[in-house]
Amino acid sequence: MKEWYTNLAAREQLVVTLGAVAAAIVLVWGLVWLPLDRGHDDLRADVETWERSLVELRSLAASANAAPPAGERENAGSDDSPMVVVDRTLRDRSLNSAVKRRQPTPNGIRVEFENVAFDDLVVWLGEVQQQHGLAVQAGNLSTASRSGPGRINASITLEQMR
Repeated sequence: MKEWYTNLAAREQLVVTLGAVAAAIVLVWGLVWLPLDRGHDDLRADVETWERSLVELRSLAASANAAPPAGERENAGSDDSPMVVVDRTLRDRSLNSAVKRRQPTPNGIRVEFENVAFDDLVVWLGEVQQQHGLAVQAGNLSTASRSGPGRINASITLEQMR
């Protein structure tokens, strides 16, 4: 190859040299620079996407911290114990007559109902969860044997949501 090159005329050597340099530049650009540049552009696009997501998440977090979401505790500042909350809300809903037993637990209260209307019980459970932060942790429901349709016996454990 060297012998072939040296046998060329000076002009031809210049053309071959310039062609080889141009070919080398094109190969380096096409095989090295271009893939690296595309990877860089992809990474830049990923960073921009993550930055937009972060901005959205920060605004969501700020709005979540500013006001409680709809349907969450209305009396969140209340320091009433679960026993007091349950007694008061049962009285307000006229469910006291169906309560067989109330028993405090380490983190909440266990309430046993006898012959209670299922619909009234579900409404009461929704109220104590949304307004007072007491969530059902365990429950046992069975049909009441001496009553009509829609009446049940229930044992429910409520605990303060964290």
